[in-house]
Amino acid sequence: MDIPKDAAGRAQALRRDLALYAGLCLKIRDKAGRIAPLELNPAQRRVHARLEAQRARTGKVRALILKARQQGFSTYIQARFFWQMTRRRGLQAFILAHEQDASDNLLSIVRRFVEHAPAGLAPSVGADSRAEIRFDRLGGGYATGAAGARATGRSRTVQLLHGSEAAFWKTAADHFAGVLQAVPDLPGTEVIIETTGNGPSGEFHDRWGRAEAGIGDYEAVFVPWFWTPEYRRAPPEGFTLDAEEAGYAALHGLDLGQMAWRRAKAAELKDPLLFMQEYPATPMEAFQATAHDSFIPAELVLRARKATAEALGPLVLGVDPKREGPDRFAMAWRQGRKVLRVTSDPQPVDAVTAAGRIKTAIDADLPAAVFIDVGGPGGAIGDILKGWGEPYASRVKLVNFGSAPVEAERILADGSRRPGPKNRRAEMWEKSLQWLKDPAGADVPDLDSLQADACAPGYGYDLQQRLVLESKERMAARGARSPDEWDAVALTFAEPVADPALEARRRRRADRSWLGPHAWMAS
Repeated sequence: MDIPKDAAGRAQALRRDLALYAGLCLKIRDKAGRIAPLELNPAQRRVHARLEAQRARTGKVRALILKARQQGFSTYIQARFFWQMTRRRGLQAFILAHEQDASDNLLSIVRRFVEHAPAGLAPSVGADSRAEIRFDRLGGGYATGAAGARATGRSRTVQLLHGSEAAFWKTAADHFAGVLQAVPDLPGTEVIIETTGNGPSGEFHDRWGRAEAGIGDYEAVFVPWFWTPEYRRAPPEGFTLDAEEAGYAALHGLDLGQMAWRRAKAAELKDPLLFMQEYPATPMEAFQATAHDSFIPAELVLRARKATAEALGPLVLGVDPKREGPDRFAMAWRQGRKVLRVTSDPQPVDAVTAAGRIKTAIDADLPAAVFIDVGGPGGAIGDILKGWGEPYASRVKLVNFGSAPVEAERILADGSRRPGPKNRRAEMWEKSLQWLKDPAGADVPDLDSLQADACAPGYGYDLQQRLVLESKERMAARGARSPDEWDAVALTFAEPVADPALEARRRRRADRSWLGPHAWMAS
């Protein structure tokens, strides 16, 4: 539709509001093949709000978008960049996709915007080739490249960068080190990298983990499949959910129409893991791969994230000190069935600073016990705390992840025996798994980073049939980060801890018992 040139108010609104601009000024080819206005869908609107909040906060956009298939984010990003080019002169945009055909398709979206723009609003095109569109009067334009070539985009200077299907880039490390550096660290610049998942390793997976943990400038934006209204279908007559489906629907708040679509799509793909990768409900599902068998299943952690449990019993603090590299200094507070909170810090934390943080936690929260991994600076941290005397000395307990388990052998209900886990770390993780499985339920903070850590390690059994948890070194070799936040949670299961209040009452009763029938007089 034409917008009158004298409609100053409307013109100003179009400059401020991308959703309004897209609906009135941009045309796309929809999934039915028709030319139609670009009406931002709910998923696009949610992501747009996240990016605009980051831009308002930092002056620029740096985002990693992990998504399901066919949710319209490539179109949204082209619309966002095109909208900005019509408002600011001299902007250069670059599109880097995993294949040249994909880059060509993305550039065709821009051509359609130009072709169908309202009279007076279409930018003047000075040059148009397979890989480039130049807007002569605006002094800007688009260029594209494919991620198959190592040097693609390296020599350019651009203000707007769209990386498409980054988890499938063949030389991803080179591109992140190259073309991303073509965007200056200045206000008004934007780097938006979007992709579906492609297994639990690789450059995008690693960068997603860092962004999720709050390391660096990039914001991790996850888009589950059920944010897209099209992903639903009318349930057939007599449609009912099985136990797994009912639990899934309850966890994510899904209706029967969405669950009917999920069942049909899963049957079409013939592989539950493939469905999770292509249409994830959580970031962990997006990074699923048949080659990685998580020790702690994602559904257990997700259930605990949605649950509510009362905090009863002794408060226990687990601390996993930062060792080196990308490790984080992590702390977890658990009271019975509830993990009250988890914190992690990727910055270097020396032994004195770490001891000071733990001392502050003890002073404020009065935990019954504090378990600290002795690895790295853990031993020094423990020595400092114990040197400060009570109440720190008696509460702090050092745990060696690699030492022998407390229960080297298990006696089963039928009297038979079986080996325990290989070491203390595997033993504590096993106890945390049993805690999650317990019918009484478990409650953990609703954090993607915590779930990612809990579900990161794989497992196996040695020749003695002892449980072996995947080591941090082996995880690093396949591109997975250290699961520091769940290591801190697992440390709270290092050994049984008595409830100080109950223990005090037990001692009072014992002290009164020698008085005989008149013991009540001592209370």
